Amino acid sequence: MGAADVVPGVSGGTIAFITGIYQELLDSIQRINVHALRVLWQQGPKAAWQAINGGFLLTLGTGILFALFSLARILHYLLLHHPVFLWAFFFGLILASCWHMVRTIPHWQRSQYLALIFGAAVAASISLLAPTSIEATPWIIFFAGSIAICAMILPGISGSFILLLMGLYEPILGAVKQLDLSVLMIFATGAVLGLMVFSRLLSWLLDHYRATMLALLTGFMAGSLVKVWPWKETVQYRLNSSGHEVPWLQINQWPSVQDGAALGFALLLMLVGAGTVLLLERWAHVDNRAAE
Repeated sequence: MGAADVVPGVSGGTIAFITGIYQELLDSIQRINVHALRVLWQQGPKAAWQAINGGFLLTLGTGILFALFSLARILHYLLLHHPVFLWAFFFGLILASCWHMVRTIPHWQRSQYLALIFGAAVAASISLLAPTSIEATPWIIFFAGSIAICAMILPGISGSFILLLMGLYEPILGAVKQLDLSVLMIFATGAVLGLMVFSRLLSWLLDHYRATMLALLTGFMAGSLVKVWPWKETVQYRLNSSGHEVPWLQINQWPSVQDGAALGFALLLMLVGAGTVLLLERWAHVDNRAAE
């Protein structure tokens, strides 16, 4: 999830769905409430830790943070120097994830089809928006954290891409690489607040309108394919914080058969991405059977 969240256009929520931990993630976040504080006061830290499913949250959070801090530089380098190959891998991953999601909905009715179309249209529209530039003040960073975390737990809506649209992707990624604790603490505070509120709303919708919500989330994932299409033409560049030119505004285009080996390798990486989903799906299925 941490590796996916670093890449603008790929959602950590997609990975959570593939691995079968999405519902447990939402349920665990909801447990952090007044009841947990009451258990802490009356029964002690051990009981409170169990009440919030602390072992799961700690393991997941540690993995996400490890990926964010260890892979941020690598993925940033790949985005700058080998974007087609990176996007190709994630395109295959998300495409296979859509198929995985479709199979989780047992009965398709008109409401599910409408939700699927609506979700795809929303995600595609967001993906086609042109990035803006906003001054990274403390209040803006706090607000960005609360919005980005909501996108991060939605399959198909990338929190990193939301930051890119706001013009805050570079400052936040720079703060991660440089361990700027002042910026990271403000961002994290906004993220925690947004996560507490939004996860409860999302969990309620899944409990009461599960099939329709799954169709909507599948639409979000399908619409995000517009963003992760590997072959793009850059029509506008900008200077990053290091003074280097980086792509700013891009449009999708068809690949050229003249690229030869590069095209073949990109298509191979698509298959690898799709295969990764199948492996994760099988792994999650084996773990669930073992748990039973």
